[in-house]
Amino acid sequence: MEDLIVTEINGIGIKKSFTEGLPYNPALKNRAKALRKAGVLSEVIFWKQVRNGNFYNIDFDRQRIIGNYIVDFYIKSLSLIIEIDGTSHNGKDVYDSQRDSYLISLGLRVYRISDLRIKHDLENVLKELTNYIIQNYRLV
Repeated sequence: MEDLIVTEINGIGIKKSFTEGLPYNPALKNRAKALRKAGVLSEVIFWKQVRNGNFYNIDFDRQRIIGNYIVDFYIKSLSLIIEIDGTSHNGKDVYDSQRDSYLISLGLRVYRISDLRIKHDLENVLKELTNYIIQNYRLV
């Protein structure tokens, strides 16, 4: 039973949902590294809140390569992608939709957060993410 639980949030067990064998494009390695170094403000703010297990002892990866895409954040133990939507997503609704469909087809979930909300309402953003994880990964 212990190996099914990723963490506990408010006394609620959060079940593991690990997806094996995700595709990886090594040609994107330098781009992912450059994105990590670039330090988009909202991503840096979010990262400071969740890195090193600060968010319920959950391990987050930053700028993770999945297939031919680089996702902002990835929680491997939950198969959960967290995307921060800033101005780089403006006018890319079709691209984002196709990307999301591909990632979902791999058995992953995609959770989107507005760049502005991270900058101006971080406390509630983290509460909403907590509630999303509880709702979707609660050990029953």
